[in-house]
Amino acid sequence: MKHIDEYRDGTAARAYAEAIARITTRPWTIMEVCGGQTHSIVKFGIDELLPPAVTLVHGPGCPVCVTALEYVEKAIEIASLPGVLFCSFGDMLRVPGISRDLLSVKASGGDVRIVYSPLDALRLAADHPDREVVFFAVGFETTAPAVAMAAWQAVRQGARNFSMLVSHVRVPPAMEAVLSSPDNRVQGFLAAGHVCAVMGTAEYGPIASRYHIPIVVTGFEPVDILQGLYMCLRQLEQGRAEVENQYSRSVRPEGNPAARKLMGEIFRVVPRKWRGIGEIAQSGLGLREKYAGLDAETRFGVAHRTTEEPPECRSGLVLQGILKPRECPEFGTRCTPEHPLGATMVSSEGACAAYYHYRRRRS
Repeated sequence: MKHIDEYRDGTAARAYAEAIARITTRPWTIMEVCGGQTHSIVKFGIDELLPPAVTLVHGPGCPVCVTALEYVEKAIEIASLPGVLFCSFGDMLRVPGISRDLLSVKASGGDVRIVYSPLDALRLAADHPDREVVFFAVGFETTAPAVAMAAWQAVRQGARNFSMLVSHVRVPPAMEAVLSSPDNRVQGFLAAGHVCAVMGTAEYGPIASRYHIPIVVTGFEPVDILQGLYMCLRQLEQGRAEVENQYSRSVRPEGNPAARKLMGEIFRVVPRKWRGIGEIAQSGLGLREKYAGLDAETRFGVAHRTTEEPPECRSGLVLQGILKPRECPEFGTRCTPEHPLGATMVSSEGACAAYYHYRRRRS
C-alpha cells in the first residue's frame, strides 16, 4: 500500500457498492470478524451504501471486548498487591470488572502502567529488580507473537521478577462457535486480515467446507471492505463456499512462518472463556510447561478464581451478531464510554463504542 487514499477513494467505493447491488438477488447476512473493520464500516457508513437485502452484523473481533471478566478481576487483584508493577495495553484499563477497573486501581495508588509492547514490560522488570512486574497478555493471534518473544527473552535473561497474565484467544474457534449457535444467522464471513497475516489461511478451509459458508480475508479500509463484501456476496449468489483472500497485499497462505514457529514454542492451545459468550474449546493460548514459571496466575494464586457475568450487559449478544449496539435498551443511557456496563463500550475496537461515537445522534 503506497497511499491510504487509494483505499478510501470515493469513486472506487461507489463502484463496488453499485456492483454489489447488481449481483444481490436475495437477503444475505454477513459478519465481519474484526473490530477494526467494524469501526470502518460504522465510521464511513459502508453499511449504508449497501442494498437493503444485505445485512452486516458485528462479530467477536475486539480483543479487549472478549477478554473474560474473570481475567479482568484477576488483573485487578494482582495489580492491587503491594510490590507489583502491573503493565497493560491502554484499552484494558477502563474495562469494567465487578466493582472497579484497572484505572481505579491506579487512582488508588497501584502501580499500573500503559505499555505499547510486552517487551516494554520486560525492560521495566530489568529496571526494577525489586518489584514484581506483570504483563496483561490479551488479544488475538496478532499480539501473541510479541508476547511469545517477550517470554522467550525473559527465560534467556533469567528475569525472575517478570510474569504474564495470559488470556490470548484464537479466532477460528470463535467463528465456529457463532456458526454452531441455534441463534446463528450468519451466511458469510469477512475474516480479519491482520490475524491471517500471522496465521495464514489454512485454518479457514475446513470451516468453509463444514458449514458451507464463504470466508473472505479482508483488509480494514473502506474499499477493502466493499471489495471483500463483493467477493463474499458473489460466492453466496453462486452457491460457493470457499476461502478467498482480498487482502493479498499483506496476507500469504502460509502467514508468517517465523512468528508461527515462535508461538508454537511458547504457547499451547487451551480452552478459553470469552466475555459474554462463555467457554469455547481450543480457543485460547496458554504457556507451555517450559515457560510455566512466567505464569502470573500460578505465581499469585489466582488460577482457580471464577466470576459470573452480570446479566445487565448484553455485549455477548453484540459479539455474536445477534444484537446491534443501538438495539440494546441501555445503549447511550445507562451505558456510555464514561460509565460503561461492558467492554464493547470501552475499547477502541468495540462495536458499541463505534455506534456511540459515530451514530449516537442519529439513533
